[in-house]
Amino acid sequence: MIKDDKRVRLFIGHYGSGKSEVSINYVTQLRKMVDGEVAFADLDIVNVYFRTREKKEELKAMGINPIDSSIETDTLDLPAVSAQVMTPLHEKDVNYVLDVGGDNVGTRVVGRFAEHFVEGDYDMFCVVNANREQTQTAEDVIRFIKSMEETSKLKVTGLINNTHFIRQTTVEDVLKGQKLAKEVSELTGIPIKYVSCLRSLVDLLPSDLEGDILPIDLYMREIWM
Repeated sequence: MIKDDKRVRLFIGHYGSGKSEVSINYVTQLRKMVDGEVAFADLDIVNVYFRTREKKEELKAMGINPIDSSIETDTLDLPAVSAQVMTPLHEKDVNYVLDVGGDNVGTRVVGRFAEHFVEGDYDMFCVVNANREQTQTAEDVIRFIKSMEETSKLKVTGLINNTHFIRQTTVEDVLKGQKLAKEVSELTGIPIKYVSCLRSLVDLLPSDLEGDILPIDLYMREIWM
């Protein structure tokens, strides 16, 4: 369950994996489950599109503390990260979620703060979309994980199957991703923590899937996208 994960949770994933959508859904559900402060950091300084900082006001309205670039802009691509990023790492009563950039350039930002992450006090979840070109095989996913671990200086502790075609996603897509995630899990020993999918598909999924179901609402895409 979300509330039982480590206090600090990082989300990584290849471009198009849906990492930001998963992380913002995760933190909004976390907010409903725990007392005390919940903080959410957008560390994606690589991609200027679909960044969770675009939902800053919505997050505040939900009682979530958003942390992002120190530059007040949604889409300007500046390599700036607020020093506030480190503060919740040292506040033991704060549940903290971090949306990390989509490649090893993005995780290099985390590597700058690696000494502030306490082993056993964080989870780093790798979001996997089997429909993306560069993460369609177990070898591709494992290569990506190793690259991200090397630059972040942290270890992936869980997999999230988020195989999708946005609003056209089917149960078959989810099951395709689950097969890939299971293969990666067996080869690496990294457990499947979550299976995320559109809320409309949740009741259609088999009941014996490995990992908890994480229903997804499309926060990051307007209705016309």
